[in-house]
Amino acid sequence: MTEAARPLDAAPVADRLRYDDPDAPWNQYSEQSPADWNTEVIREFRANGGRVGGAYAEAELLLLTTTGARTGKRHVVPLGALYRGETLYISSFIEGGYPAWYHNVRADPAVIVELGDHVYHGTARVLTGAEYDEFAAWVLANNPLLADFQATTDHPVPLVVLTLAT
Repeated sequence: MTEAARPLDAAPVADRLRYDDPDAPWNQYSEQSPADWNTEVIREFRANGGRVGGAYAEAELLLLTTTGARTGKRHVVPLGALYRGETLYISSFIEGGYPAWYHNVRADPAVIVELGDHVYHGTARVLTGAEYDEFAAWVLANNPLLADFQATTDHPVPLVVLTLAT
């Protein structure tokens, strides 16, 4: 991982919130659709060198660009930048299934990752089998938000490791 991609401390958000907290940022869509919310976060992220305000002001976000599994079109989604040591990974709080970005990286692992004001080409690797089990055990022991979410759903949380080209 390059120096520019080094993790920031995002613990304050995780220490303050639980997945099911009605005041949590991911539960604050109000009248705005998630797609509209994403568009605004993406705009703010790019205008401010990777920083956003509001509910996610203290969190480190990244923008993940994938190629649509069915459409072949590019899609951009803001996600939390999560770390296990030097390993950058992503996950999601989608109930009842898996997010579109997850299906996209399964079909085509080539991604573009925007971290701060840097843009990287990279590879997304969906964890499976014994590797998933080991990684998930660590994540659920060390990420209270994903552990809270996992307790609410029958499907395993999506875990994808990102490798960035330098």
